[in-house]
Amino acid sequence: MRIWTLHPKYLDPQGLVALWRETLLAQKVLRGETKGYRHHPQLHRFQAHPDLIGCIALYLRGIADEADRRGYQFDKTKIDPSRLQCQLDESLGQLMYEWAHLGGKLMHRNPVWRTRWEGVTSPDPHPLFRIIPGEVRSWEIRPE
Repeated sequence: MRIWTLHPKYLDPQGLVALWRETLLAQKVLRGETKGYRHHPQLHRFQAHPDLIGCIALYLRGIADEADRRGYQFDKTKIDPSRLQCQLDESLGQLMYEWAHLGGKLMHRNPVWRTRWEGVTSPDPHPLFRIIPGEVRSWEIRPE
């Protein structure tokens, strides 16, 4: 499961669909509707917020907005109807780590899509996140 700090516009079609599915699963996990994934590191930042369901719903809305821009038909009725307006802090180090990670994935999976973003040195975050100074998060699982 990868819940990107990056804006979903950077994801290729396969990545955007995967993010939608994985975040719907995360919503179920945070609602307590599954037995697995409850301690998944990608969920820590949501679990730290008092209204974790509202935050994951806003995250899903950001994905759905990108899908709409591309003409995709994501079922928005699957998003929790929560109306909280929240913003989560995320570190610049985490954002930049994910930017490099996505670039590597796209190099293999969809190099043509990757060329769209070659000139971007400061990627936009998902609208849920406010970027603050800091390193890669301790919960990030990085290859040795």
